[in-house]
Amino acid sequence: MQIGVPKETKNHEYRVGLTPAGVNELVQAGHRVVVETNAGNAIGMSDADYTSAGAGIANSARRVFAEADLIIKVKEPQTDECRLLRPGQTLFTYLHLAPDPIQTRLLLDSGAIAIAYETVTASDGTLPLLAPMSEVAGRLSVQAGAHCLEKAQGGAGVLLGGVPGVAPARVLVIGGGVVGDNAAAMALGMGADVILLDCSLPRLRQLDAEYGGRVKCVYSTREAIEEYALQADLVVGAVLRPGATAPKLIGKDLVRRMKPGSVLVDVAIDQGGCFETSRPTTHQEPVYIVDGVVHYCVANMPGAVPHTSTLALNNATMPYIRTLADKGINQALMDDRGLRNGLNVYQGRVTCEAVANDLHYDYLPAVEALAA
Repeated sequence: MQIGVPKETKNHEYRVGLTPAGVNELVQAGHRVVVETNAGNAIGMSDADYTSAGAGIANSARRVFAEADLIIKVKEPQTDECRLLRPGQTLFTYLHLAPDPIQTRLLLDSGAIAIAYETVTASDGTLPLLAPMSEVAGRLSVQAGAHCLEKAQGGAGVLLGGVPGVAPARVLVIGGGVVGDNAAAMALGMGADVILLDCSLPRLRQLDAEYGGRVKCVYSTREAIEEYALQADLVVGAVLRPGATAPKLIGKDLVRRMKPGSVLVDVAIDQGGCFETSRPTTHQEPVYIVDGVVHYCVANMPGAVPHTSTLALNNATMPYIRTLADKGINQALMDDRGLRNGLNVYQGRVTCEAVANDLHYDYLPAVEALAA
């Protein structure tokens, strides 16, 4: 199969869909790979590294899209990239379609097949291709939040871990999944007073045991969110509804009553955000202030550490890329239910139920789409 890797074009996005090691694995398996020039330069993966691994180098994204049957990316395709897709071509990347009607419409119009990393599932129902970036984003959320608490960034001037004689900051983490777990671990490691909310009692018990009571694990209700948000210096929004728009857990009225200089970090912004006052930002302009509360809502948080993120993502995606390339797209999707759960768009039809519901499209089950 001919596989293409274009350079990412989203603001301050330096990750790359395949590493030279990944290219070499595919080439050794008999596939051809073309990589856009300078795709990995910013993280120390040069064109020479890719050619040594067996890849061809293309001088433009247009050529990559024209030559490849399977496009491997990191972030959702930008408008100009969507228009390079052709009927029957396959795109494998993060999509986050539910809050993005424009991208969804462009993908449908392209006639391409779009498989989303974030809805691929493992046999136990977990999300193996979302997990590595969730780990990175969870850890970064606290790192970024601590920076935003500095006075020069608009924050209250609070040191996350405090010092002897001065109380540490209070960190509220909403959501006990991969993001929330990593955020809590980072905040705890930096010396903060950490409260974690989740609506699953088994998960709360698991986290309580994991942290030995050092993180206060509380059942999530509207009352609990309000109580702890009003006390918090930093709130990390870490909720997820796979494939669907994130629920709004903190409304405008609650933001208005939060402590001046407190910080909201919305890790769910890719899925529309879990705070009513959230809107996507970039690494170039990451923050804004609403009613005295600093908002950090960068839509590609792991892009801040692209070297680590690229390696972590490739570790997870390579087995799936090999399967798609070795078996062919349709056969690979038919054989693997978890991979098939990643199929969001198939030649003009929406095949992810959550996306169809949120954007009001007719839903065609993936199995039926593939059979047809």
